[in-house]
Amino acid sequence: MKTIPEAEKPFSSLAEFADMDVEAIALAIEADEGEPVPGIREALEEVKRGEIARITTPEQMLLREARKITGLSQGEFAKRIDTPVATLRGWEQGRFSPPGIATVLARLITKHPDLAEDLH
Repeated sequence: MKTIPEAEKPFSSLAEFADMDVEAIALAIEADEGEPVPGIREALEEVKRGEIARITTPEQMLLREARKITGLSQGEFAKRIDTPVATLRGWEQGRFSPPGIATVLARLITKHPDLAEDLH
């Protein structure tokens, strides 16, 4: 795991996060967004455990959530959205960002999971 140099840390110590209320923070973030944020609780739990070196983007969380909702493997989901599995894997792992249309499609699938069945 990569570590963040001391000078770049936006807080004084990880101990500050040990007692944070994950659910309260998640609810506040979702209230601000106006909708559920897929993966936010998992990301906050990582911070609480001190696992802050990994950066997770909203697009990553959205794509993972859409695929999780469908119950499809990466290969099956990639085929449904007509994308190479290596590309989907890259998006989910944060190596690069998905194009806007993929993000929109993932958002639609999370709100209407039955749409994934119509994609072939």
